[in-house]
Amino acid sequence: MKYLLLTSCLTFFFVSHNQVVQQLSYPSVWKERKTEPLELVLPDDLEATLWAESPQFFNPTNIDVDNKGRIWVTEAVNYRDFNNKPERHHPQGDRVMILEDTDGDGKADNSKVFVQDKDLVAPLGIAVIGNKVIVSCAPNLIIYTDTNGDDKPDSKEIFLKGFGGYDHDHSLHSVVAGPDGNWYFNTGNAGPHTVTDKNGWTLRSGSIYTGGTPYNKENQGNRKSDDGRVWVGGMALRIGNDGKGLKVLAHNFRNAYELAIDSYGNMWQNDNDDQVVTCRTTWLMEGGNAGYFSADGTRFWQADKRPGQDMFAAHWHQEDPGVIPAGDNTGAGSPTGVAVYESDALGPNYRGMLLSADAGRNVIFAYKPQPQGAGYQLNRIDLISSLKESTENYVWNEQVNDLRKWFRPSDVAVGTDGAIYIADWYDSVVGGHLMHDKEGYGRIYRITPKNKKLISPSYNLKTTSGQIQALLSPAINVRNTGFEMLKAKGSKAIKPVRKLLEDTNPYHQARAVWLLAQLGSKGITEVENLLTHTNPDIRITAFRALKQVKSDNLLTYTTKLAQDNSPAVRREIAVALREVPLEKSQAIITDLVNGYDGKDRWYLEALGMALEGKEESMYAQLIANAGEAVKWDEKTTSLIWRLHPVAAIEALKSRANAAELSAEERKKALVALGFTKDAKAALAMTELSKSTLPDVADQAYWWLKFRQGNDWLALLNWEETFADDQLALREKMYTLQQQILDKTKPATARTEAALEMAKDKIGGQMLISLVSDKKLPAEVNEAVSSAIFLNPDQTVRVLAGDYFTRPGNAKTVSVKQITQLQAFVDKGKAIFQKNCSTCHKHGNTGGEIGPDLTQIHKKFDKTGLLDAIINPSAGMAFGYEPWMIQTKKGSSFYGFLMADGPTLVLKDPAGGQHTFKAGDIASRKQLTTSLMPDPLTMGLAEQDLADVAQYLLSFPTN
Repeated sequence: MKYLLLTSCLTFFFVSHNQVVQQLSYPSVWKERKTEPLELVLPDDLEATLWAESPQFFNPTNIDVDNKGRIWVTEAVNYRDFNNKPERHHPQGDRVMILEDTDGDGKADNSKVFVQDKDLVAPLGIAVIGNKVIVSCAPNLIIYTDTNGDDKPDSKEIFLKGFGGYDHDHSLHSVVAGPDGNWYFNTGNAGPHTVTDKNGWTLRSGSIYTGGTPYNKENQGNRKSDDGRVWVGGMALRIGNDGKGLKVLAHNFRNAYELAIDSYGNMWQNDNDDQVVTCRTTWLMEGGNAGYFSADGTRFWQADKRPGQDMFAAHWHQEDPGVIPAGDNTGAGSPTGVAVYESDALGPNYRGMLLSADAGRNVIFAYKPQPQGAGYQLNRIDLISSLKESTENYVWNEQVNDLRKWFRPSDVAVGTDGAIYIADWYDSVVGGHLMHDKEGYGRIYRITPKNKKLISPSYNLKTTSGQIQALLSPAINVRNTGFEMLKAKGSKAIKPVRKLLEDTNPYHQARAVWLLAQLGSKGITEVENLLTHTNPDIRITAFRALKQVKSDNLLTYTTKLAQDNSPAVRREIAVALREVPLEKSQAIITDLVNGYDGKDRWYLEALGMALEGKEESMYAQLIANAGEAVKWDEKTTSLIWRLHPVAAIEALKSRANAAELSAEERKKALVALGFTKDAKAALAMTELSKSTLPDVADQAYWWLKFRQGNDWLALLNWEETFADDQLALREKMYTLQQQILDKTKPATARTEAALEMAKDKIGGQMLISLVSDKKLPAEVNEAVSSAIFLNPDQTVRVLAGDYFTRPGNAKTVSVKQITQLQAFVDKGKAIFQKNCSTCHKHGNTGGEIGPDLTQIHKKFDKTGLLDAIINPSAGMAFGYEPWMIQTKKGSSFYGFLMADGPTLVLKDPAGGQHTFKAGDIASRKQLTTSLMPDPLTMGLAEQDLADVAQYLLSFPTN
């Protein structure tokens, strides 16, 4: 089976589309579609109208709103031309469009090009901030400035450069103006990122991830930035509007498509996964490690997956100390744009709602975040969808070309009128560097209250009242105009801004707090007084604002709030102490530790940041009254688990081997030891691997084998762990390979050697390596073709199809014919279990080599799934691109790259892991062919495919 993996911000869908694409070639299609918009499903008190559609713009990736209430759109018409051959193409580059409703009838009637630029290759983000238009298009963050207001750029500046992910979904995303006046944005994990701000500070970030495009060939984890820290994967970033002060706010995402900042300064985002079950929406804690890669970025999560871990915990490293909670598991999907709705225009039920678009699920999810300890509880609802029936009850996968599944919300934004605007990419596929709609059709929907007309206001920015009105705008980047103008007034603006502290909308109050802090000493005093405000969100906002403008008073503020009754306030204090030496912060940290309840993971991770680099010094204090190790309470146990100081090794060893403790408590101690980078921890684990407690011995042995390949590699003189149990056979195949390459040998001898190799698993691997490097003599090629497709190894047979001619006429299968067959779930289940379950899980059974297919019915219709099965290499999933590794001894290995650093870990299609020292590798090559076999290789007939598709699209019963 193909790896049916839902990956980037815009994910793989393979749906038959020929008829619709042909229609798109005719001019009349635009008129047809204007009369047939999708019927969106939303709450009874809201209504959706089609606000704009092609040809006013094409392929919308991101939208923003300007001071006039107009919608700006980044197009991606030239989307991934290495995969797509669109009928519509812009040779002068992609465009930024301006759309406007000039007559106020609720529909855009004017559309014009702001800029078309060859530097714009599928841009993924736009922000209109004053007269600056900031476009995110890796490797550059570009500012176009319209100084005279004629809707044409008068200048262009490469504001920042050096971001990885050129023409890639996992790249640079949109900027948003924060309530503090700074600019916030994020980037995906298609690195490396080497970015220098205008102060000369350089970010150096990377990870193990490569692939997805022909340009994303090199990347590397464990890179240090100028702050001395290792930032990996996708990142949330902040920079001043002058280009100075670049700062990483959180890291280790896969591909969060957009960052949303609320007026308190909270950061929210969603993130995509490598599976079809583990997408997420979360609040971001400043400095947090979000847990996609290993902490240094040298290993995929699959390499770190521990025995017994469920997929969500493993995928986001949720059982690792130093990783923040992953938030809401949204399951199968393709998360895209996010926004926080802070307006009252839709009614009180909607104020404070976090909106998260999911292009894969045809939905806008919504949350009303509720404080829960030091974090937030996120209860999800489907706010807006193109599917009327619940996917749990409606068998939509029986439909062929169900156009409701073409609703692909790429972004969601709030207008100056308080309406919600949704950009619809509209395609049968969404991302994975694929598009089936060759004309690039797109739509924008407008969500408003029923029977209520929302009007975009006109701001008189020459007056203080007009500037205040802009500050209070529902459109986030419009607020910045009011913010900057009021800030320029200095203390003169204090009085009108202070009045906002009495506003009935708490988000308006929060905006006033940020602004007051930047209005001079009198404004700072006003904000200092708010540190005792009755609302903890306002106290947090006041502290955040003061932290930026009065960093020299940080210890005064943190001392004052260290015993605050809100764990969220104390969390914020802990995060702020990360860079403060222990001699200055110890008393404050003691208060914070005393406030820990032993259960709150957000609070624990914040304490971990406060104690970073101070673990050894604090250990004695933390256990002073805890008693012997096996009697530690929950609070002490979790603190030591999070900090895992070297001084705790013996205590952890005794807890790990304590029969009187529960298996879960012993496991915690083993994990803490496993994260202690010290030779004594490795020796303790060695002793525990001989424990008389089976659970302890098994886990300790796993940690030893695992850590020998990474953190503990250089700590001990390990015995040889890379022994090859098939060395004799490899040497025999190597001898035959030399015979093939020896031009002095007779052609018959070289052919005989090739035939013998073609019949052997290892020999077949070596032959494919030779032919891929163009080293296989032409005269033996035909002989190899006659034998290699009978090789006992399925991977060899699959890869051979790219290099050798398959004997006989290969039978083809037709998706159209298969969809017309009557299909049987029970037969499909049997076929799946026989042919696919070794790699894939469906329900409670199956392997974990490939993605879990339990929720695949939520993502594919029958046509799309069959297309994916029949053409397994058509759109390989990110992170599952196969690699060929050749050792200096002449051996070849194929599989998925799991870790890359001092050691390299490769997982083969049978689930086995191969570990190589970096110095033993002769070459590595990323392949373009999926390791998953096509139906012909598996011997499946059309009826078999119909049955297995029916099974996968049904709900698991096992």
